[in-house]
Amino acid sequence: MKSIAVFCGSSIGASEAYRQGAILLGKEFAKRKITLIYGGSSIGVMGTLADTVLQEGGKVIGVIPTLLAEREISHQHLTELIIVNSMHERKSKMMELADGFIALPGGPGTLEEFFEVFTWSQIGLHQKPCGILNVNHYYDLLISLFDHMQNEQFLQPQYRNAVLVDSDVSGLLEKFSSYTPPTIKTYRKN
Repeated sequence: MKSIAVFCGSSIGASEAYRQGAILLGKEFAKRKITLIYGGSSIGVMGTLADTVLQEGGKVIGVIPTLLAEREISHQHLTELIIVNSMHERKSKMMELADGFIALPGGPGTLEEFFEVFTWSQIGLHQKPCGILNVNHYYDLLISLFDHMQNEQFLQPQYRNAVLVDSDVSGLLEKFSSYTPPTIKTYRKN
């Protein structure tokens, strides 16, 4: 893995554990020479993650839409900042640049970005790993929802298994390095 896109909050969250999770992930990215691809913000979990990678000597590419860059939240000290016209362009550019995707704690935007790349994986637009770093049990309910989707036959088992989950940074990155993508989703008439 040369680069990983991370979707995460522009807020810092209610627990110090979320900031610490971003710091641990950032240090591991720099140590493994993985370029961080992220939303380009200087605030929240996103800013903490980018700052950590940079402080540890790593590379960071931010992708931010004009709307958010104009609100003066874009990080001004990145390896590269790419300004795009829309949120759709942002996600497309991040998918193009990244070899994999991780969700750290965040809100609806984080989930929307993660679900889009996960869906793209199912339909064969990419074969890159999609993972959740479950910091402080933040995603326990979402993981249960994935299990429920599978049990109710709205998520095929090979795609449920394609969502890589770990609460440990090294453990998740090891799962990324041994990832084998599932076959492209097929549809059957009931």
